[in-house]
Amino acid sequence: MRRELTTVKAVCPHDCPDTCGMVVGVDATGWAVELRGDKDHPFTHGFLCQKVANYLDRVYHPDRLLHPLKRVGKKGSGKFERISWEAAIREITDRFKAVAASEDGPQAILPYSYAGTMGKLMYGSLDQRFFHRLGASLLDRTICATAGAAGCDVTLGTRAMTDPEAAVNSRYIVNWGSNTAVTNTHFWRIEHEARKRGARIVTIDPYKSPTAAKSDWWIPIRPGTDAALALGVMHIIWREGWQDDAYLNDHCVGVKELRERVMTEYPVAKVSHITGLSISEIEQFAREYALADELFGGPALIRLNYGLQRHGGGGTAVRTVVCLPALTGDWRHAGAGALLSTSKAYSFDDNYLTRPDLIPKGTRTVNMIHLAEALHGELPGPPVKALYVYNSNPAAVNPDQSRVLSGLAREDLFTVVHDQFQTDTADYADIVLPATSQLEHFDIHNSYGHLYVQANNQAIAPLGESKPNTEVFRLLARAMGFEAELFDTSDEELAKGSLGDSTSRSRDPKGSDSAMAGITLEATKAGPVRLNLPRNWAPFAEGKFPTPSGKCELYSEREKRAGRDPLPHYAPPHEDPQTKPELAARYPLQLLTPPAPQFLNSTFANLDHARKGAGERTLEISPTDAAKRGIADGAMVSVFNGRGRFRARAIVGDSVKPGVVVSLGLWWRKWTDDGANCNTTTSTAATDLGGGATFFDNLVEVTPASRAT
Repeated sequence: MRRELTTVKAVCPHDCPDTCGMVVGVDATGWAVELRGDKDHPFTHGFLCQKVANYLDRVYHPDRLLHPLKRVGKKGSGKFERISWEAAIREITDRFKAVAASEDGPQAILPYSYAGTMGKLMYGSLDQRFFHRLGASLLDRTICATAGAAGCDVTLGTRAMTDPEAAVNSRYIVNWGSNTAVTNTHFWRIEHEARKRGARIVTIDPYKSPTAAKSDWWIPIRPGTDAALALGVMHIIWREGWQDDAYLNDHCVGVKELRERVMTEYPVAKVSHITGLSISEIEQFAREYALADELFGGPALIRLNYGLQRHGGGGTAVRTVVCLPALTGDWRHAGAGALLSTSKAYSFDDNYLTRPDLIPKGTRTVNMIHLAEALHGELPGPPVKALYVYNSNPAAVNPDQSRVLSGLAREDLFTVVHDQFQTDTADYADIVLPATSQLEHFDIHNSYGHLYVQANNQAIAPLGESKPNTEVFRLLARAMGFEAELFDTSDEELAKGSLGDSTSRSRDPKGSDSAMAGITLEATKAGPVRLNLPRNWAPFAEGKFPTPSGKCELYSEREKRAGRDPLPHYAPPHEDPQTKPELAARYPLQLLTPPAPQFLNSTFANLDHARKGAGERTLEISPTDAAKRGIADGAMVSVFNGRGRFRARAIVGDSVKPGVVVSLGLWWRKWTDDGANCNTTTSTAATDLGGGATFFDNLVEVTPASRAT
């Protein structure tokens, strides 16, 4: 007889635009025995990716951290003994009080977190309140999305967005730097449905990703040259008279200036040289994109993603690409134009959650990609004496891995890690705290890939002594003697306040014109609730851009005042073979390190089935480059530059063009044979806009592993 189960609505917490609805089946003993997609979710439609479909393996994994731990061995050795929560909280707050009272003050304490969980409460609420009240250094959370967001903001005043569900009506869909079939699988379903209706799918990517392989056309652009291609397409559109003059004249500023630039500075032959694409490829793409309605029966959509922005000119590249729908007028149509993120469609009250009013005047901000510099005392302000890590695994995910590790190994650095597993970072901690999984706590979620608000209902009791972020920071705040009214609010009351479903708010309740007006916590606990936006929403159909001019800013006065180029342009990568020939003479190959489909950044890399599915670490290399180096398919190779090296198994084939190599990540160091992953070679250099990471701006050399280098 089948057991009767209690079903609980939950939400996938991981850093993915899909933010899937989940249904958890819990038996009479309180054990979660089933987990499936929520078939009633209007966007995710009841199916989960291969990672989250096996989420119960993660929840009940034998290596879950279940008790607080204190280091007893050398930093990095991973040797700990069990302690009580009381002892852990006392140790942490005693050390924080001592640092805060020292001559360096509380700014010598650095919180470090990112998107290990994307829930509004666990990602940023009482945690940030605590560090704001403490006066700790601020963390600029830049590692993923800030360059693209900043680029979009210059042109559009917001992140490029359209109604994702309406994209089924587009007839020319461009995955630009987006491995959509893997990293946005529910939107790939929409693309596939659009193709059934006549759409053509094109992928622009230096790597023949699963999306590129499944597309109608793969355009293998050279890494970091996307802005040049966009400018070349503009040149062709204006040359041929394919532009939408009515949209440009009514809803854009800087049309004349941009046209003059692209016609004089970006002829197709020059763009071909920069991008590595043939003139005929560029001409064909421009024609198909500009004339999508005539050729394919509907408008065009550019699905951007974050790979596009991870190089020195990444912010400007995104700023430039999102100009294209203005030239074609595709912003007029629902599901067309460009899509990077829907996150700015939500109006959660983040100030209520995080209380930035508590930040002491003059508090410094540390860019998270500069953790190596921060730990080595190379940034302005006091040295970092205490580090509190949660929702992240910087020992694996941060650039310049070797220097991050040497910084974490400092004996004078007090480090706390709050996590579900003993990660590479936890191995260097002084205190390790056990964290709950998504099934063990309550949270509320927005999305950056659809338009639904969802509550994650707690399905099971916390395993062992694990605690959610909110509860840990309540304990720390009490031990520090902070004001009870700041931290004694329950998680559900925090969620209500963030929605405007409460009297506890930092600003007036949302007006009737808000996309979240009237959305209540109770409604979201029952299932996903769509924002108050019309079906087939086209936010810029009639212009009304949230820019200073109210128009699409092809020319930006803000950029001019900031001392930057006010027009879209091509900014090459920091490490580009064409502009840095001396560096390229030593390290001639451009290395890209996208996530393996079985992992999500470093999440899931400790699970046996995920590592088995991912297989060995590999390096995909073209036959031309392999032959030059005496590398056979299947041989072990060493990938290196002046920052570090790692080993991988060579795959010689056509997934990359000459000059480009790809190694899928991100492996934990403890699961590698050389104690390094691809981030031992990556740089802490920042993007031109937004201070973002430049993981795909990385010149390396590759040799057979047995050869001395």
